[in-house]
Amino acid sequence: MLEEFQDYEKHINKAIEWFWDLVPNLILAIIILFAGLWFIKIINKLVRKFFAKKDYDETLESFLQSFISIGLKVMLFVLVVTQLGVQTSSLIAMIGAAGLAIGLALQGSLSNFAGGVLILLFKPFRVGDFVSAQGVDGTVKEISIFNTKLNTFGNQLAIVPNGQLANGNIVNYSAEPIRRDNYIVGIGYGSNIKKAKDILLALCEQDERILKEPKPEVYVAELADSSVNLSLRWWAKNENFWGAKFNLIEQSKLQFDEAGIEIPFPQRVIHSEEIDD
Repeated sequence: MLEEFQDYEKHINKAIEWFWDLVPNLILAIIILFAGLWFIKIINKLVRKFFAKKDYDETLESFLQSFISIGLKVMLFVLVVTQLGVQTSSLIAMIGAAGLAIGLALQGSLSNFAGGVLILLFKPFRVGDFVSAQGVDGTVKEISIFNTKLNTFGNQLAIVPNGQLANGNIVNYSAEPIRRDNYIVGIGYGSNIKKAKDILLALCEQDERILKEPKPEVYVAELADSSVNLSLRWWAKNENFWGAKFNLIEQSKLQFDEAGIEIPFPQRVIHSEEIDD
């Protein structure tokens, strides 16, 4: 019984000695922690002021500020833990093993993160641009680290992973200030081609939304099975494009009808025979 008590006493004494040996390092670690947090706060303010003077994309600014803040906090954590007596090599090995496990478990998320970084750096599109990507057409509403949100024509919200966007084809309709359309309209073989072309060019001349330079042009694009297909190529500013397009389609039909120009459409002829009783 006495021996057991002496063993307990030895363990208690060792624990007390270990605690008093740790106290200086613990106090210093706490000082480093609070001083480091104050230093990180100052750095974050300086970074915000720097970006406030620069004309960078807001999403990129937010991402870089978060990245810098997190990176500094990770460095501070390593300093504090090292001060408490943990070996740096053991800590790095532990962080590496944990990073490998997390990386294998979150391959898709890491791919989307990398895609988000590439999008923010190279800017294939910006917030407000109208794009077509991954089978979705819509206006870019938000670019986050892992995905991009698009507003479709029907005002639905489409969320597309950044990994697919960074590695796929993207058509940015807003990248240039003006946009061209190739309007194909078919007329009958018996219709006057020159008259049809004059009508289409006159419609472009009358619509102020259609640019006069570059000049609208119309060509015979194809001699199809049941129609002569005309190709009208015209330009408009992005904000005027759809209104001009829909008006051109409607007015071309009305003007062709008035001029007696036939627009062919599929027809089915049914022959019936009377059967005598």
